[in-house]
Amino acid sequence: MAAADSSKQADRLAKRIGAFARRHGGSAEGQIAYVGQMGFRLSLVAGDGTWGDLMAPSEETARTAAERAGVTLKESFDGEMAEQMRTGPYEWSRMAGIQVGGPANR
Repeated sequence: MAAADSSKQADRLAKRIGAFARRHGGSAEGQIAYVGQMGFRLSLVAGDGTWGDLMAPSEETARTAAERAGVTLKESFDGEMAEQMRTGPYEWSRMAGIQVGGPANR
């Protein structure tokens, strides 16, 4: 990928990250993980506990976007970061709830 294309992609991602952070407490932390041919996932946890993720074609693009958006990157998605996440009924029914008595086990 050309450097100019990568920079434009990082700018677009940075705008999305910045908008997410502003809507949810004004700040966010992130962690980048390689997910194979799909690229790199930038997982975000905002100041109010809302979380989400974005995909980037390269680690460099993800890091540049996070830096431009003012997001602090962590080396791993550790317990401290997970503790900040706020989950709701959707997450429980779609993920953890399946193992601990969610709709699929009724």
